[in-house]
Amino acid sequence: MKSKRKPYKAYTREFKIEAVRLMVESDKPAPELAVQLGIRRNQLYKWEEQLEHKGDKAFPNKLGRPLKESQTMYGYRTLHL
Repeated sequence: MKSKRKPYKAYTREFKIEAVRLMVESDKPAPELAVQLGIRRNQLYKWEEQLEHKGDKAFPNKLGRPLKESQTMYGYRTLHL
């Protein structure tokens, strides 16, 4: 029997930036910090990478996953029937 997947959690931009700052400036290892923050270790590394590549444009306040190109047309979600 399959178990239900946990719903995605949405974190604020401030939380993400602070988590990355703690990871970079703290003496604690990333796995330990992740446990304290209640997130996965690899999520810290993803957020760090996004900050490095996108700078101030990282973590827009949009919730949910971005649409794939095949799901959008002229800025609107398309239905796949």
